[in-house]
Amino acid sequence: MSTTDNKGREYDERPWGSFTVLDDEMSDHKVKRIVVAPGKRLSYQKHSKRAEHWFIVSGTATVILDGEELTRHPGEGVDIGLGVAHRCENRGTEPVVFIEVQTGTYFGEDDIVRLEDDFGRAN
Repeated sequence: MSTTDNKGREYDERPWGSFTVLDDEMSDHKVKRIVVAPGKRLSYQKHSKRAEHWFIVSGTATVILDGEELTRHPGEGVDIGLGVAHRCENRGTEPVVFIEVQTGTYFGEDDIVRLEDDFGRAN
C-alpha cells in the first residue's frame, strides 16, 4: 500500500526497490522516480493504456524491450511504446535510478499485465 514521503508525495516500497510519484496532476501524463535495488528487476510487463519514457539518472540499467536487451547509462533514455513488453534489471552493485514519464489515457497500477515476475505477481 502506498504511503507518502516527507514532502507529501505518493511513495511505495516494492520487492525490487521503490517509487515516488513526482507529478500526477494532469490527465495526460504522470511522472515517477523509480529506484531498482542491486540484483533486482521489475516484472516483465506491458500496458494497454500508456506508453513510457525512462531517463536513467544513476546506475547502469539493463532494459528488456520485447525480448531485446539494451544497456542504458546515466543521461540515456529509452522509449516504451503502448503494448510493448518491458522490464528494467539492475545487475550492478549500486541502485539504478530513473525518471519514468507516462503518457496515455490511464495511469493506474491495474493497467499492468505482468508476463513474468520474480515475486509471484504474474497475471
